[in-house]
Amino acid sequence: MKSYLAAAIQMTSVSNVHKNLVQAEELIDLAVRRGAELVGLPENFSFMGEEKDKLAQAEEIYRESAQFLKKMAQRYQITILGGSFPVPVEDTGKVYNTTILIDPSGEELARYYKVHLFDVNVPDGNTYRESSTVVAGKELPTVHFSEQLGNIGLSVCYDVRFPELYRHLSDKGADVMFVPAAFTAFTGKDHWQVLLQARAIENTAYVIAPAQTGNNYDLRHTHGHAVIIDPWGVILADAGEKPGIAIAEIKPSRLEQVRRQMPSLEHRVF
Repeated sequence: MKSYLAAAIQMTSVSNVHKNLVQAEELIDLAVRRGAELVGLPENFSFMGEEKDKLAQAEEIYRESAQFLKKMAQRYQITILGGSFPVPVEDTGKVYNTTILIDPSGEELARYYKVHLFDVNVPDGNTYRESSTVVAGKELPTVHFSEQLGNIGLSVCYDVRFPELYRHLSDKGADVMFVPAAFTAFTGKDHWQVLLQARAIENTAYVIAPAQTGNNYDLRHTHGHAVIIDPWGVILADAGEKPGIAIAEIKPSRLEQVRRQMPSLEHRVF
């Protein structure tokens, strides 16, 4: 593993796929011009709109998202995480909430179907039922092993509330954990940063968390604050509340230092 720059992209995705992909490309271009070699897009980067519209356009969204990610990886010669987008599930009328990791040649390195679905009555009055349109994944996320970028673990948004998933990634050797999200504004103000820091600290790993921000559609407001956090829990970069990027250096020497100073993973009893 070498030292390199990673970028967590922050978007305000809407219900227009073309507009979202134009916005995403502009931010990818900005990240690459600043030197990023590993770039992450947020959850629902290519579409955020009504659930019925997502299902009606699911095949198109899937096709265009996959083509876009391959094109961006090849054009900019980067490894890119497609935060998440819908992948139709045969004979169900539903989709998987899917994240994929693509290498600079356009090849898919890893794929994960979100397992924890956001079925929550938020205290701000909004109700979310992700399971009404999404089929939960049945397998734990994988870790992609890279000599250049370190071992990369995948997750999506609501997963961050389930520490056992990240312990699994840690057990599999993850150095970097992705948490692409569309965190609600109401929960994000209290929980987003502290949960991400906890996942970094308890697993002594880098956390890269691309995010949605602002008003995506109707009453759907997202928190923003795409961040990159080091293994000690230090926030290295924060994109704030507007579309943009958080960019920071991923250092193997820092990983080694923290794991040497705080060898908690070695001290596990259970």
